[in-house]
Amino acid sequence: EVHLVESGGGLVQPGGSLRLSCAASGFAFSIVPMNWVRQAPGKGLEWVSSIRSSGRDPSYADSVKGRFTVSRDNAKNTLYLQLNNLKTEDTAMYYCARTPWQTGPRGQGTQVTVSS
Repeated sequence: EVHLVESGGGLVQPGGSLRLSCAASGFAFSIVPMNWVRQAPGKGLEWVSSIRSSGRDPSYADSVKGRFTVSRDNAKNTLYLQLNNLKTEDTAMYYCARTPWQTGPRGQGTQVTVSS
């Protein structure tokens, strides 16, 4: 059974940073592309970032490019998202998701709130 557990969210001021983690189990994590998605209150699911199984060629939504960095440690079955220079519009529940991100399994999410 696929199990994804996100952590690392919290309340941060604009311009601040957070590092999200996603612990994966129940599947061959090291050979699966992974994604980060988010959902703001009252809005639909939004793709944030993807990373190949090798960790190469990460991709980002334009809204986070240059501020967020995705990475993975296949030895630890863990996916990461470094969030820098956070903005109020980054406030959302963040989920890690297997490909395809629209319908793939997701964790329970970790809340990121950016507010002064």
